[in-house]
Amino acid sequence: MSVSDKTAVITGAGSKRGIGRATAHTLAAAGWNVAILDLDETSAKDAAHEVAERNGVQAVGVGCDITDETSVQNALAVLDDSMPPVGALVNNAGITSPTPFLEVTGEEWDRLFAVNVRGAFNVTRRIAPGMAERGFGRIVFLSSVSAERGGGVFGGVGYSAAKAAELGFTRALARELGPRGLTVNAVAPGLIDTDITGGALEGERKTQLLAGIPVGRNGNVADVADLITYLCREESGYITGATYDVNGGAHIH
Repeated sequence: MSVSDKTAVITGAGSKRGIGRATAHTLAAAGWNVAILDLDETSAKDAAHEVAERNGVQAVGVGCDITDETSVQNALAVLDDSMPPVGALVNNAGITSPTPFLEVTGEEWDRLFAVNVRGAFNVTRRIAPGMAERGFGRIVFLSSVSAERGGGVFGGVGYSAAKAAELGFTRALARELGPRGLTVNAVAPGLIDTDITGGALEGERKTQLLAGIPVGRNGNVADVADLITYLCREESGYITGATYDVNGGAHIH
C-alpha cells in the first residue's frame, strides 16, 4: 500500500508561516496528495499550488468555514470528485485567545469551541466513515501545551479548555475507531515561531520564554510537521490515542 494513491486533508493550512502549510509540504514530500481547507480560499489555493509545484503531487485548495456543516460538506464534495480517497486528516485549523477568564464573554468562549472543537468534529465526522469503510486512516489533532499545563503560554482559559477537549476527543475516537484500521493521535506544540506567536517572540519577552526551555530555542514549524507526517505513515499503525509533546522540554510531565 502506498500513500501516493491517497489524499491527506489539512485544515487551516493557508497561512504562509503556519504549522498547517509546513505539514502540507512535508506530507507531500512523503508522497501524499494534499487537500488544503482554509477559511481564506485564496490562501488555500495559493498553498495548494505551491505544494503541487514543489512536490509533484496532486494538490487542491478549497475555501471552507469548518464551523459550518454545509460549508464542510461542499468543500469535501469537491475532493470526492477530483482527488484520490482520503487517508489522513490533520485537524490543524484553530484560533487562540489570551483574554483572562474574568473578562471573557460567552460569545468569545463559544467562538473558541466552535473553531477548535466543533470545527474538528464537523470535518472528522464527514471523513471518518470513508476511512473506516476502506480500513485505513490516520487522524491527527493539533492541541497545545496550554491544554496540558493550564495555559500560561499565550492562550487563556477558553483556549486551554478547547484544546483540552481535543485531547479527550482524540483518545475516545482512537478507542472507538481502532478496530476499523484508524489511528487517532494528538500533537501538543509549545512555543512555535508562527504568525500567531511572532509578535511575542521579541526582546525581553523572548529571553524570558526561552529561559524556561531546556533546548534553548523556540520551535519551528518543521519540528511539528515532521512529527505529524510520521504519525500519518502506514508503519505507525500501532501508535494511537497518544499525545506527543513538541515543546523543547518546556513542559515535562
